[in-house]
Amino acid sequence: MTGRILGVDPGEKNIGVAISDPTGTIASPLTVLRHISRLVDAGLIAELAREHGAIKIVVGQPLDSSGKVGPQARKTSRLAEAIQSQTDVPVLLWDESGSTQIAREARIQMKVRHKDRKGHLDQMAAVVILQSFLDAHAIP
Repeated sequence: MTGRILGVDPGEKNIGVAISDPTGTIASPLTVLRHISRLVDAGLIAELAREHGAIKIVVGQPLDSSGKVGPQARKTSRLAEAIQSQTDVPVLLWDESGSTQIAREARIQMKVRHKDRKGHLDQMAAVVILQSFLDAHAIP
């Protein structure tokens, strides 16, 4: 896989965004968008994909413990559809289960002070989602 991929972690208040390197190997934090509305959010995400030359957009979808689609996952599907309506870049859903917890634990391991851990957690969750996707699609 060659080309940048955008990773998105949609939340109630914020949307974390990550971007891969040009080889599609390593995910890095990009930005945090403040949630406004589905259509505005989708437009901002599509614009980021254009600005960074992304060849794919991966949106984290929270599946429940049995791997089924619940209310939050349906909301994510609607966001992905709204993004797709505003760009020609393929938009894919990817299971994000546990991404926020993994991001939180990573910040603890990096010895980030307790009071500073909350900031940028959305970006880190987007990195976890995108890195999971990249690792699953890596060419051996």
